[in-house]
Amino acid sequence: MSIDWYHFTPWSALAGGALIGLAASLFVVLNGRVAGISGLLGSLLARSEGWGEKGLFLLGMLLAPLLWQLFARLPEIEIHSSGLALMVAGLLVGVGTRYGAGCTSGHGVCGLSRLSPRSLAATLTFMAAGFATVFALRHLLGG
Repeated sequence: MSIDWYHFTPWSALAGGALIGLAASLFVVLNGRVAGISGLLGSLLARSEGWGEKGLFLLGMLLAPLLWQLFARLPEIEIHSSGLALMVAGLLVGVGTRYGAGCTSGHGVCGLSRLSPRSLAATLTFMAAGFATVFALRHLLGG
């Protein structure tokens, strides 16, 4: 693996990370809840209390790339898997999110910033599972 230094964009990546941190911080300060996307989506679908601001938060995430397009070109999306593989992967992520009581945004972004031991364990687990899956698919199964 090598880095394409010509197309490396550290400043936009840094700005994006700072905006994610700011949005998650503001959400917890204003709502008293962690900005875990799976939890927000689940409570939005269940029409629980505060669904309006949760819906706006999720809508903002969907609209952000469209706003970005006003200033810069979006990167090209390259998918090297079949539709079936993507559906199975999505299903496995959904099941893992339920068993892990949260997703990467809830545990990885918000939980780790709160120094939550449970979030550290969850983040280490899903990162290790991701590494093992990529290793198995690319090196053991030749995918």
